[in-house]
Parts: sequence; structure tokens; C-alpha cells
Amino acid sequence: MASASGLVSRQRFSSGCLAGAFGLLVVGLGGWWFTLALGVIVHLGLLEFFRMAQFTGIRPATKTTLVACQLMLISTQWGVEGGLPSHLAAAVLPLSGAAICGWLLLQPVTGSIADIAASIFGLFYLGFLPSHWIRLRNLSDVSLAPGLSDLPAWCGGWISSGLVITLMACLMIVASDIGSLLIGRRFGRMPLSPISPRKTVEGAIGGLVAAVLMGVAFALLLRWPLAPWLGGGLGALVALFALVGDLTESMMKRDAGLKDSGDALPGHGGILDRIDSYLFTPAVVFYAVTLVLPVLQ
Repeated sequence: MASASGLVSRQRFSSGCLAGAFGLLVVGLGGWWFTLALGVIVHLGLLEFFRMAQFTGIRPATKTTLVACQLMLISTQWGVEGGLPSHLAAAVLPLSGAAICGWLLLQPVTGSIADIAASIFGLFYLGFLPSHWIRLRNLSDVSLAPGLSDLPAWCGGWISSGLVITLMACLMIVASDIGSLLIGRRFGRMPLSPISPRKTVEGAIGGLVAAVLMGVAFALLLRWPLAPWLGGGLGALVALFALVGDLTESMMKRDAGLKDSGDALPGHGGILDRIDSYLFTPAVVFYAVTLVLPVLQ
């Protein structure tokens, strides 16, 4: 038993390191490389989501939603580069929703409310929400990261505000995960939710504190106004929405009667098991940075 447990731990560590290295690479590359990598992850995650839905008897518009999510990512990247008018990129979401409903209407067995709901939620969950990672990575306003002005001139060509803030968002999520795991294992006593019995209130608090500290560190580095408050507040929001993402996926697995969403990542389960904390958070960071930060400057 100990040997099997050790093997799982090694697999988890190895696949986690590889996933982290891959994430750093594509975030660093940015542009269409980042969009391509995100598109692959979204595609695999959406397949797992629809697999869970089908376990509950739902018949979603799988192919249509898969295509719609890719169109949303492509149009977002194209739009932020200026190659597509912003209102056309924004039109992808409602038009895709209408196309999904139309597809379900054309099936031999007419779709149900559950079929429509699962398909539209898939579009939102693994299309609209992840598209904010693209928006975040493409931020270029230097006023969003004044601290970057201290960097040598040779760094200015590729270290942008979007790159640093995207890394900040990712590392706040990682800090939240690690803080929750370490504190939960050591001090966890009070169950957090029946949806995920292994999560504890103490672990959630540990994750919150870790994300807040990471947010404060980045805010000071970037010289944000009211850095401890703005960075700490953003870290708290990221920890909260990362937890919501984690519990949402656990709720879906529980409903489908599955332990993991898939087996794509040894030791971690499926793609959704690994990215659930990364789905709701980019929108929170993007709007906090682009709407709140300019007001405080």
C-alpha cells in the first residue's frame, strides 16, 4: 500500500512539474502560441465536462460547443491584436448560444432544458471564462505595472504588464492551492463542504492567507497604489474564486458519480481536475486590474 501511495505521489509531482513548466513556457511566449495551448486545454477539458454530463443522462450539443469555444478563443486573440473589431469578437458568445440551441432543435430527439443548459454552461465555463486569460496576457498598458520601468532596456521588449500580471494570477492560484494543502493536512479539522469532504475550513483559510501574501508581494513589486490593500484584496478574491471553481467541478463529479473527471494527468486525474481553479479567476483579475487600478492611480 505504501509503495502504491509513493508511486502516485511521484506521478503527481512529476506531472505537476511538467504542467508548470509547460504553463510558464506558453505564458512567456504569449500571442497565438498562448492561444493555441489554451485552445488544446479547453478542448480536452470540454470533452471531460461533456463526458460527466452524459453520465447523468444529458445529451449536450458536443461538437457545436467544441467549435464555438475555439471560435471564442480565436476571436478574442484576433480582437485584442486589432485584427477584428471588438464588437464582432463580443458577438461570438450570443451567436454561439443561438447556434447551440438551433443544433439541438434539429436533432431527431428534441433537446431538453438540461441539454440546452449543459451546452450553454459548457460554452460559458470553458469558452467565455478562459478567454479572459487571453485578454489578461495581452494587456500592454504600462500604467498597470509601473514597477516594470525599473527593468533594463533589453527586458522591455518581452516583459509586458500582461505577462507579469498573468504570472501574478497564476502564482496566486498556486499559492492558494499549496497553502490549502499544507494547512489543511496539518491543522484541518472542520469540514468545509459536503461536496468535497476532504476540504477543511482551516485549509481554506491557509489558502486565503497564502494568496493574499502573494498578491501583496506582486503589488509591491509592481508599485501599485495602496499596494498592501489592493494586492491583498486581489489575492483574497483569487483564493475565493479558485475555491469556487474547485467546488463547482467537485459538485459536477459528485452528480456524475465519478472520482476524477478523467485520467489525462497521472496522479492528478483529468484536465478539469487540474484547471478547475483557473477557470473563474482570470475574469476576476482582469476586471479588477483594468477597472479598479486606473481609478486609484
